Amino acid sequence: MNANAERDLPIAIIGAGPGGICMAIRLKQAGFENIVIFEKSSRVGGTWNHNRYPGCACDIQSHLYSFSFEFKSDWSRPYAPQPEILAYMDHCVEKYGILPHCRFDAGVRGAGWSEETQQWTLHLESGETHSARVLISAIGMFNEIVFPDIEGLDSFAGTSFHSSRWDWEHDLRGERVAVVGSAASAVQFVPEIVKEAGQVHLFQRTANWVLPKEDDPYSPEQLEHFRADPHAALAIRQEILDRIETGTAFTDPKVRGDMEATVHAVMEQVEDPEVRAKLVPDHMWGCKRPLFSNDYYPAFNRPNLELVTDAIERITPRSIVTVDGKERAIDTLVLATGFSATRYLSVLDISGRNGLPIADAWSDGAQAFLGVMTSGFPNLFMLYGPNTNQGSIITMIEAQVEHALKHIERIADEGLAWVDVKRQPMDEYNVQIQQDIAAIEPWQDGCSGYYRSPSGRVVTQWPHNMTAFQERLETLELEAYDVALR
Repeated sequence: MNANAERDLPIAIIGAGPGGICMAIRLKQAGFENIVIFEKSSRVGGTWNHNRYPGCACDIQSHLYSFSFEFKSDWSRPYAPQPEILAYMDHCVEKYGILPHCRFDAGVRGAGWSEETQQWTLHLESGETHSARVLISAIGMFNEIVFPDIEGLDSFAGTSFHSSRWDWEHDLRGERVAVVGSAASAVQFVPEIVKEAGQVHLFQRTANWVLPKEDDPYSPEQLEHFRADPHAALAIRQEILDRIETGTAFTDPKVRGDMEATVHAVMEQVEDPEVRAKLVPDHMWGCKRPLFSNDYYPAFNRPNLELVTDAIERITPRSIVTVDGKERAIDTLVLATGFSATRYLSVLDISGRNGLPIADAWSDGAQAFLGVMTSGFPNLFMLYGPNTNQGSIITMIEAQVEHALKHIERIADEGLAWVDVKRQPMDEYNVQIQQDIAAIEPWQDGCSGYYRSPSGRVVTQWPHNMTAFQERLETLELEAYDVALR
């Protein structure tokens, strides 16, 4: 077979975030050029494009948040802010020639596999269709926005928006602002908006553990040192990796105890004892996503920030009424209510063999073999798929990209029509994953969060360290797959 023909495999990627960018770069480096990336927004960046709220930053240290093949040594501070991460993604896209492969404002509504043509047909929101032999989902976890089920939400007559679609044209100065939700985004933006809003009411359903972080900006001298000697920054990267890779944060009671003690200590910054008591979580550290901020707890010392723990009864055109009967007049409503993180690719209308919808295949919760392939959906590879959330998602994505690339090269080089993971090894893998998850005490502590599907399965977390994940994905377990020749 002609080597160029082998590499002319039509490949479609859904999403131009970190996963889609990494996959496209590695495909091009392997000689594949017939690639189209469908992105529903007007630019690259994924979650770092959509989430532009005040104070938005990464909660993994910067030096571990760049691709291994495009290491960035001169991050401005230990935890990079959103604009800097987005600029890094733009840099990667430009350097590796990815932009010509992107179709922007091209949302994908769904895709179906045809046994007859042995390819995928993508259905775009525009009504167009596109065919590809290989389909890669790079939409990740944080794709479908969650809006709370609160009576009267649609009746609110002021300005309202979700934190992941921040309205920067709206001026909060002097306004009465209600924030619904107190997790990852709120912890970052509430300390910022209280500096200019007239009054902020933060409606908290569940308190979270919010750890401090060493985040002083790097000095000009340090940045120059990193640029002149990248090995210095690589050493920091290795230190971060070694610390994360101990793998004891969620399994060692002493580590958990130390984390909780640290948070209790920084909570002492909150001067009002009643407010401080409301901020104490009722679950173990690690049961929910650990959060990081140096500004969150001190913000409650401002007279214009109120913590509200009474449940919301209803929203009126100009106010929020809580179950205790108290009504708070507001001008702006910010919904910091997160995403449907457990749905993954089932947020789209995807059908595999015999027209089986992926939502039905995942009726008990999203599951895949090694987080990358799910049985009955040939030539479909997922990035940031089920049970792959751990440590630095950039590191985890790279392992998935390399694994998918091995399959794609095999399809091309061996003249395969398709590859599909067998049901039995996928089921056995997921049984083992759930057993390993069940052994992690904090994840069984009964708190609400985005880890669990409605069935109760934890479908987001990888229960081991990143190195274990990389090692498992390094080799194709050929006996686990069915293939067919073209």
